[in-house]
Amino acid sequence: MGLRDDVERYREVGEERRQDLAEFIQYGDLGRSLPHEVKIPIKIVDLPGFEYDRRDRGGVGQGQGGTPDVGAPVGQPQPQPGDGEDGKPGGEGGDHEYYEMDPEEFAQELDETLGLDLEPKGKEIVEEIEGDYTDITRTGPSSTLDFERMFKEGLKRKLAFDFDHDYVTEALKVDGWGPEEVFEWARAQHMPVSRAWLDDRYSDIPEADRATWPSIAEMEENVEQTTSIERIRRDGIRHLPFRREDERYRYPEIVETREKNVVVVNIRDVSGSMRETKRELVERVFTPLDWYLQGKYDTAEFVYIAHDAEAWQVERPEFFGIRSGGGTKISSAYQLAKVILDEEYPWAEWNRYVFAAGDSENSSNDTEERVIPLMEEIDANLHAYVETQPSGNAINATHAEEVERHFKESDNVAVAYVTSPEDVLDAIYTILSTEEA
Repeated sequence: MGLRDDVERYREVGEERRQDLAEFIQYGDLGRSLPHEVKIPIKIVDLPGFEYDRRDRGGVGQGQGGTPDVGAPVGQPQPQPGDGEDGKPGGEGGDHEYYEMDPEEFAQELDETLGLDLEPKGKEIVEEIEGDYTDITRTGPSSTLDFERMFKEGLKRKLAFDFDHDYVTEALKVDGWGPEEVFEWARAQHMPVSRAWLDDRYSDIPEADRATWPSIAEMEENVEQTTSIERIRRDGIRHLPFRREDERYRYPEIVETREKNVVVVNIRDVSGSMRETKRELVERVFTPLDWYLQGKYDTAEFVYIAHDAEAWQVERPEFFGIRSGGGTKISSAYQLAKVILDEEYPWAEWNRYVFAAGDSENSSNDTEERVIPLMEEIDANLHAYVETQPSGNAINATHAEEVERHFKESDNVAVAYVTSPEDVLDAIYTILSTEEA
């Protein structure tokens, strides 16, 4: 086993020792990750290497001014990185490495951790291609004529109108019978013979042969009638009565390729009551949800809306850190979200998620009179509200309860309560399990 194999083996050990996913979501440093790259800390496994012994053992060698005595020290060990100033023990923490996973792998692991398996829906048609020639039309180029189908139609018609010509001709030779009598007899036998054909055939029979059989009963007893299948096997098929309506042309089935795309609207209360602990809890819920949905869908876009008494769109880097000193009016965020979704992300083409978070404090009657009606107007796969109250519910923090009470029978609205990092995974499960159901 060479050094390269050792490196690979130690790398695998390091990946196995990365921080547990649940622990990372609840307590890990989410800020080191990027939107398309999740970095989970792993414990360092030092790789073997060579270094000089820095203990003061002395040595033998040749220095300036002559040859030293045997056993005399040669110089002093020099301070090394990490030893601290003046050779004192270093106080710095150890280096960290990270196990990097893309959002798709993160989504798979989170599904395993929570016992979920969300199936994304394809919405926007991105391509239409020609599939197999399985569909049929009445017109088309001659190269696509379905001859087999046309042959079967002609064969069915031949069988429907076919009869034993020789057998009927013998009936015309019954003494005293003519075309009229034979026509009535043939119809009674369900033979599809025409009167015109009988007239033509009767005129071809010599006069002396028109009294060959004394009665129809004797003719039937002495002449064997053959079936259509027997005659086809004996004589083959010389002619099939094709008609224009028998023609069918094959054309390819049109296969639509639908892209699984999603837009996620993240709404956060940034009013004065949303202090650092509450903001951190929002980040610990929303960030894994963003990674998860990005890993599940082909295309994922994100909209970030901050609000106090008014709402405005922000970029992700400032979404979790911004704080204002104003009051709270949650409906302002939903009004802005509705405008953005209607103009840029039509429901017929996009999967839509609307996630909001705050401490459930809201201006008087805003939840009942404006927020709930707006949530009902905005078509979405899922609406979710996450309440963050580390110290328990405040007296006027009723928004989450009002939403939960109003939508208790709904299958696309989730409400989660987070008071500490220990509640984060439960909140994520509550939201995603509602969508899965």
